[in-house]
Amino acid sequence: MNPDDLASSVLALAREEASRLGGSEVASDAVVLERPRSRAHGDWATSVALKLAKPLGVPPRELAGSLAARIAALPGVADAEVAGPGFVNIRLDAAASGELARTIIAAGAVYGRGHDLDGQTIDLEFVSVNPTGPMHLGGARWAAVGDSLARILLAQGAEVSREYYFNDHGAQIDRFARSLVASHLGEPSPEDGYRGSYIADIAARVVDAYPGDLTALSRGELQEVFRSVGVEFMFGDIKSELHAFGVDFDLFFHEDTLHSSGAVERAVARLRELGHVYEQDGAVWLRTTEFGDDRDRVMIKSDGEAAYIAGDIAYYLDKRERGFERNIIMLGADHHGYIGRMMAMVAAFGDTPWVNLEIIIGQLVNLVRDGQPVRMSKRAGTLVTMEDLVDAVGVDAARYALVRSSVDQSIDVDLDLLQKRTNDNPVFYVQYAHARTCAVARNAAAVGVDRSEFDASLLVHPAESELLGALAEFPRIGAQAAQLREPHRVARYLEELAGSYHRWYDSCRVIPQGEEPVEAVHRTRLLLNDAAGQVLRNGLALVGVSAPERM
Repeated sequence: MNPDDLASSVLALAREEASRLGGSEVASDAVVLERPRSRAHGDWATSVALKLAKPLGVPPRELAGSLAARIAALPGVADAEVAGPGFVNIRLDAAASGELARTIIAAGAVYGRGHDLDGQTIDLEFVSVNPTGPMHLGGARWAAVGDSLARILLAQGAEVSREYYFNDHGAQIDRFARSLVASHLGEPSPEDGYRGSYIADIAARVVDAYPGDLTALSRGELQEVFRSVGVEFMFGDIKSELHAFGVDFDLFFHEDTLHSSGAVERAVARLRELGHVYEQDGAVWLRTTEFGDDRDRVMIKSDGEAAYIAGDIAYYLDKRERGFERNIIMLGADHHGYIGRMMAMVAAFGDTPWVNLEIIIGQLVNLVRDGQPVRMSKRAGTLVTMEDLVDAVGVDAARYALVRSSVDQSIDVDLDLLQKRTNDNPVFYVQYAHARTCAVARNAAAVGVDRSEFDASLLVHPAESELLGALAEFPRIGAQAAQLREPHRVARYLEELAGSYHRWYDSCRVIPQGEEPVEAVHRTRLLLNDAAGQVLRNGLALVGVSAPERM
């Protein structure tokens, strides 16, 4: 019996109890199965009696007792008992519990996928660093987390578009162009410009690519050449770095098109029609204080130039007109003040904040070695880049280290730890568990242990019960990670699963010892081993990390 089957059976019993007591229909999501903290309390626990007792007008423990008696009679359930104020703890018999292994093998790569987000169209905007330098460490974190979140949302049935907002408009691009021109002319970098060897590299590439005579151009013309060509080179480098990191986007949206296409003017006109725009001191304002912002926002400045928020407004409207009901933006730690105005903008359009638009704020990343901050970038001066991290530890270790912590926490990435091939290194610990499942399968084949039979009732060892329980959790973890937008839950789950697998490996032999014959228990355990490998592969795929067969 898999968890979904058990939940459906418990829901049916809860509905029968509610009907018997004269209550109304029980919602389909009323039954949630959770793993008890202690395995001594059973395989699963449900709080459905606590949820239904008050509306039904009965004491929770009384309702729990009635449900427990009926649950205990279900096929595959060994017993069910009331715990605490009204929980029901459920213990499956070995055969019912062990059947999960066969379910996982049959499902293969789709085990753990769900339908919670079926029909939802989601635009996920992440990374979006300015094309004025190499991908920095904060951008690397967003690349790992954003791509993992996209995979997790897709696994729950959503249609997801990965989008990169290409900031090719404004003062930062102007400073970048001036820095390139200064490098080309052998001048000091502008005081507000960009430094690092990458500036000289890009400037030299612009010179090589330009078909004409740069010396014939005026300073203004020279800057425009270095601006247009240099930005394309820099952005091309960023795309290449991201691709090598396992991150590809469905759309690169150019900010400049919002201003050149008239999208800003159309968005302002829409808000004006809705009655939320006014003019004062020669500027055009959006009345965001009506929607919870701390002050109204200038959209068009008195000199006729669009303020920064005007681009945000036009970009949001463009996404909605492209059909995205849900839009998620992932931003750095310096954008907390951005939330109020953006949610006010959403409300001004008549949409629902935190539904049609979600904003996820991430915290800082530091590289450390021997407990001390690392500053090692050659290309970008004092900036630590994604390339630096990948060169030091590899793509898998870098991605896993950046995903395994909640984004609302600052993290220290320990380079020494990530280079170790020991169980202290989280990504090694998980990948090694998968490689071990493959080694077990190879060794089993060598001594004649095949998959010709499976008897779930033989999986009675406590370590087998623990492993099966961990495998059963994967669908719930994936659904929870999608709902909460928290990919780190998958990574932490994989570490727990790897621990359960390693303990099982130490306790339960798949391969007979010495002259022992191959028996049904060995063949059955081989399938459980295969199931563990499948779930480890599926989970690692959700965070964009490889599942090696040998280590």
